[in-house]
This record gives sequence, structure tokens and C-alpha cells, in this order.
Amino acid sequence: MSLFRVLLSIIFPPLAVLDKGCGSVLIVLLLTIAGWIPGVIGALVILNKEQKPIVNQPTYPTYPTTNNRTHCDY
Repeated sequence: MSLFRVLLSIIFPPLAVLDKGCGSVLIVLLLTIAGWIPGVIGALVILNKEQKPIVNQPTYPTYPTTNNRTHCDY
């Protein structure tokens, strides 16, 4: 979390979480409408949340690749 993002979340919270997705922006916007302090707290919580790296995982179900039969072989 950069200092610029922290200052932006204090000045205008929904703008600070703009790249976090539409849901985050909507939640922070509603919190900001309800009160400035809840909006700032919500933005800081969302910005502080650690993003996990995307790992290439196989799609399930996986099938063995050693079987050379086609779908017509019975």
C-alpha cells in the first residue's frame, strides 16, 4: 500500500479502490455516503488486504495423459 493510495483513501475513498473491482468501489461508495469515516476505514481495509499471486492450476477433472485411446474405442 503506497502513501499515495493512503492519502487518496482519506481524501476520496472510492477513487482509492477503483482498481480493486466494482464490488469494492460500490461498498466503499455506500460507506462513504453513510459517513466519511466508515468510507475511509473500508478503503484502508480493502487496500491493506494482501493479494495472492495467481498460480497456474489444472482445471478439474483431470484425465490421465498416458491413455492413447480415443472416445470411440471401447
